[in-house]
Formats: sequence, C-alpha cells, structure tokens
Amino acid sequence: MRFLAITLIVHAPDPLTGIKKPTTERFQEVVDNAVLAEELGFDGFGVGERHERPFISSSPPVVLSHIAALTSRIRLFTAVTTLSLLDPVRAYEDYATLDHLSGGRLELIVGKGNGSAQRDLFQVTTDDQWERNAESYELFRQIWRQDKVSASPRFRPELRDAEVWPRPLQRPVRVWHGSATSRESVDLAARYGDPLFSANVTNPIEPYAELIRHYRQRWEHYGHDPALAAVGAGTAGYYAAPTSQEALATYRPVFEGNLRLQRQLGATPVFATLEDFVERSSALIGSPQQIIDKVHRYHEEFGHSVLHLHADAGGLTRAQHRAALELFQSDIAPVLRKDIPDPPWPWAPVGPAPTQEGGVV
Repeated sequence: MRFLAITLIVHAPDPLTGIKKPTTERFQEVVDNAVLAEELGFDGFGVGERHERPFISSSPPVVLSHIAALTSRIRLFTAVTTLSLLDPVRAYEDYATLDHLSGGRLELIVGKGNGSAQRDLFQVTTDDQWERNAESYELFRQIWRQDKVSASPRFRPELRDAEVWPRPLQRPVRVWHGSATSRESVDLAARYGDPLFSANVTNPIEPYAELIRHYRQRWEHYGHDPALAAVGAGTAGYYAAPTSQEALATYRPVFEGNLRLQRQLGATPVFATLEDFVERSSALIGSPQQIIDKVHRYHEEFGHSVLHLHADAGGLTRAQHRAALELFQSDIAPVLRKDIPDPPWPWAPVGPAPTQEGGVV
C-alpha cells in the first residue's frame, strides 16, 4: 500500500484558537508540510484545486512547482484538477511544464469539482458540468499523447493540427479520477482504463463502496483486465497516539471546533459526536492497532491500494501533528505496506525515457 498526504489549502480560523493565519504563512505551512511528508517517507503529496472560500488552492501547478524544487523523491498529486472549469489546452501546458520541473513525479487526480461559487465564477452550469469534464479530459488526454491534435470541442475553440508545447516528460502522465458520489466520474475512469480515487470523506462507507463496486463492473464491461484496476481512498481525519484514550482526548477539542464551524456555515453534520465520527466515518483516530484494523476493514470493501491522510494539522499543534505522522510511519505504515498490495504498476515516472527533442529511447 502507498500513502499520500493531501491538502485542499483551507484558509479559515483555527478550530480551537479562532485565529486565521496570514495568507503567506498559510502557503508556507503547506510547503513545510510537503517537505515533512517527504522526510517522513510518504509516497506522495497532493494539492487540491478550489476556486471559492475558504480555500486558497486555486493554482495547484504553482504550489506544486515550488514543492518540486524543495523535494526530490515524493510524487506530486493534484487533488483534484477541476477540468470542468479549465481550458484543457492551458491545463496541459501548466502540467506538462510541472512534469518536467519535477523530473516526472507528477500524477493527476481529475474531477468536475463542486461548489456553486466556482461554477458561477467560470460560468459552468449543473446541466453542462459533466459534459465539460468529459470533453476536457478527452482533449487533455489526446494532447498529452499526440504531437499534433485536431478536434472540434463544444466548449472551447477548434484545434487544427495544433502543436502544444512543451511536449511531456512522462508518456503519458498517470491520471486518476476523483469521485465522491458520481457514477459519471466512475464510468469515465473505467472507460479509459484509469485508476479511481474515492473521496471517502463525508459519509459512512456504504455509498463509496457501492461506487467502487460499480467502477470494477464498468472496468470489466469495457474489456480491461480486472487485475489492473486500482483504487485510492481518502480519510476524514487522522490522529494516532500510543493509546486510544490519549488519541480521543487530544482530538476531541479539534472535532468539537470543526463541528461548531460546520454549524456556523449552516451545514448539518453527518457525525454529531466524536465517538460516532471515529466509529462510522473513514477517520483514523486511535491507537496504531485500531487504525491498522480500520484500514483493513475498509480495504475489505474497497480493495484500495493507496490511502491519503490530511497533510494539515487542522487544529492540532504542530508538535502533535508531527508526532502523529511519525507514529504512522513507524508503527502503522510498515504493517499496511506488508499486508496490502501496491497498485499494479511501478511507483515511478510513467513511460519510456524521452530524448531531448521529444522522441523516446
């Protein structure tokens, strides 16, 4: 099994102190967390893309390029690239450039995104968002694979023998499809033989497990080898301590602070108590053995080979957050790596090594 640390770069008051950090400090915290993730042995670091409050993750290629310059091993993920909002030509240019700057460490998780404010910002409607997502992905995919592209898309100008530069380093980049509740994203992933990343954050396990079962069914429907299907899954929260009592005591004020914030925003919490959150959500809170057991329980339903944890402290102190991540790598990750297989491909740059001018050797 492989492990990612992911941030959506939420820029909101701390759930305990109520203090909101300056924007520059919040970005620096993200970069520091990425460097820490590589230092501790995580396999990937992801940055989300949102275009509305309370997020400041509107430009993941810029953030990931800075992280690429400060790291050397960890793979760099988008979580997710909102292709329903983007011109796929411009998105390709940004990410092909990042792929070169990172030495082929880029992986994309794509999706339509959510949130009415960002749809309004880009003039995308609920009626056309799925068509935009599929069209943008198909054109993005074509540009990554072909030196010249001709296409007549509905949502951007026509391309006629268009050359888009730079040509990529990875041939092609690996693309995951992020899905929270939608069969459309699942079907798109299965159709093209791409891996699926389940959000697995807001609700109990059942709706996510049902979508993953649907993905595997559609995967076989499109004629792909079942052994090559790959699934990743998120988590709703993480805090590990030597004992469950210590973990719950430390995390309780964080949970209660987040609960207050949800209610202030007018949201109805799915899990009203910490005990229910720990029991029925995907949150990994407890002793190392409890967390290992819970990941196994989810794996029985999902068959997933990649897991993400939140990169941000999210109300924990920096020392608590680091200690919990260190405990994950020392006591939890080695067991899960041994028990649960990796994805069915090398965790390395994709495709043959390119020559200077874009051919392959």
